[in-house]
Amino acid sequence: MAARYGLSVDTILWENNLSEKDSLKPGTELRILPVDGVRHKVSRGETIYSIGKKYGLDAAQVQVIVDYPFNEFLNDETFELATGQYVVVPGGKPPEKTTSAATTRSGTTVARAAQQTPDAGAVTATGSFVWPASGRITQGYSFYHKAFDIANQGGGPILAGDSGTVTAAGWDSSGYGNRVIIDHGNGYSTLYGHMRVLQVSVGQTVSRGSVIGQMGSTGRSTGTHLHFEVRQGGILLNPGSFLR
Repeated sequence: MAARYGLSVDTILWENNLSEKDSLKPGTELRILPVDGVRHKVSRGETIYSIGKKYGLDAAQVQVIVDYPFNEFLNDETFELATGQYVVVPGGKPPEKTTSAATTRSGTTVARAAQQTPDAGAVTATGSFVWPASGRITQGYSFYHKAFDIANQGGGPILAGDSGTVTAAGWDSSGYGNRVIIDHGNGYSTLYGHMRVLQVSVGQTVSRGSVIGQMGSTGRSTGTHLHFEVRQGGILLNPGSFLR
């Protein structure tokens, strides 16, 4: 059953209050979540932060609750929850379970020194991307989150993944907050969201690895991080296939 829906066995067990020793009979109905994780009924006074902590998420990883498209909030700016509603916590694990300490993609550390590179004038894209920020990947690419989130509590510079021309720089009301979009001239473009400070303007050319702004938490964001997208036409691609 788990293989059929692309889920872990634990996710199905948790959602249906089953144990590994339980057997299923013909006709048994199961609740199936769309993603690995847990579903939580909100109690009075709970927040996305307290719920995330309960299921093993740190403050930077709580963004996954906000980004999950079927979770609803009373207020899209404060992420207030209604008592009695259900929210899905992608990647969450019940507190009573003892899990292994295996490293996952969500815990991958990205360590790259920020490089201040001047505007290069005429530029040519390389077709591969440098890491756009230093920090930790707190949310990877999925069917509902077609991007990488890289968090760093201390903030830090945001780097152009590849050379290109800035086509957008400023506030985006759809949730990105302060964002920059770079057209790399080879069919690819990249987006950098939730920035605190923008250090480029529309029409400016940037070199691969040059500083384009500072990490922040603007727009639909729960904490300081970079939301990084790789686009080809109207398709959002997995950044992990391009980062070097």
